[in-house]
Amino acid sequence: MSKVFLGDVAVEHKETCKGSKDGYPIVGLEHLVPEEITLTTWDEDSDNTFTKMFRKGDVLFGRRRAYLKKAAVAPFDGICSGDITVIEAKPDRILPELLPFIIQNDALFDFAVGKSAGSLSPRVKWEHLKNYEFELPDMDKQKELAELLWAIDDTKKAYQKLISATDELVKSQFIEMFGGAGRQSKYPTVALGSISNMISGGTPSSKHPEYFGGDIPFVSTPCLGPNYIDASAAQNWLTPLGVQMSSTHVVPAHSLMVGNRVGVGKSSINQCEMCTNQDILSFVDIDTGKYDLLFIKKVIEQYCPFYESQKRGATIKGIPSDLVKASQIPQAPIDVQREFVSFVRQSDKSKFELEQALSELTATYKRIIAENLG
Repeated sequence: MSKVFLGDVAVEHKETCKGSKDGYPIVGLEHLVPEEITLTTWDEDSDNTFTKMFRKGDVLFGRRRAYLKKAAVAPFDGICSGDITVIEAKPDRILPELLPFIIQNDALFDFAVGKSAGSLSPRVKWEHLKNYEFELPDMDKQKELAELLWAIDDTKKAYQKLISATDELVKSQFIEMFGGAGRQSKYPTVALGSISNMISGGTPSSKHPEYFGGDIPFVSTPCLGPNYIDASAAQNWLTPLGVQMSSTHVVPAHSLMVGNRVGVGKSSINQCEMCTNQDILSFVDIDTGKYDLLFIKKVIEQYCPFYESQKRGATIKGIPSDLVKASQIPQAPIDVQREFVSFVRQSDKSKFELEQALSELTATYKRIIAENLG
């Protein structure tokens, strides 16, 4: 095993599409999924100004905002964004099947972040990236590692599919029991805003350090999504003065939080008092004798595709609060709601076990890379 630089075993693939783009899939930075080594989405027959070409087997590295950890193997020939660096293995120096794991790993991304330039949208150049140094075993060991790592990646994908299938099962059960959202409901409906009061959020000024460092949890839309969140989800902590001197509010425990900007439609039930930023609407004072909060959250999830279609805005897209307040909640008997919620909780247990297994597998995957390719 010897130390090598990335530039010793790989080159930047520089090729421009000079003719027709017809038939070539198009890959933008948005198609690269953080920490996923395989490419699963792309565009076809879309208008674009991209001219940079890649070939099957090349590694597509997201050079803009490298902290997002975007890098994937190209499964075909295509055209990509200029914000993607196309990296091609030198087959006589490194097994092409191993190169993606050299690139899609935390150590390389940390190196890339350190070499990035620019304040709003930092980018890293190949001239710097090629100086990343790592341990490279002989060809026999490379083959062994590549087979092992790709097998682990296949298993990870299987777990991810099972997790997605669990979510789809809950959606199917909802439709079977309640008929879907809005007019599709099997029951009479009532607007969310008519069975609750709404609290909006805000962000204290960072110019006042005395507003921060208290004991009041503060969350924004990246925290939403799980059925329940507690203080461990907090991105910051506010003082009473920070709440008093800003437009945020303390949201009572056991309220429904819904994102209406950035993470539109994401929702969670808070298990303790907390404050939110301006991208979250909180619905409080819901009569839990008539409406189960988890049931209402699952109704809101049915509305997510509609919310997405209604997003507006030049820079930060969102939906008006009135649209969320107008969401129709089926007036199903509480015992029927609780029957569905019981099903959701059983599904959550299965999903949690799958997520734990996936987390352990991911940790093993990263450990193997660090120990053998560090």
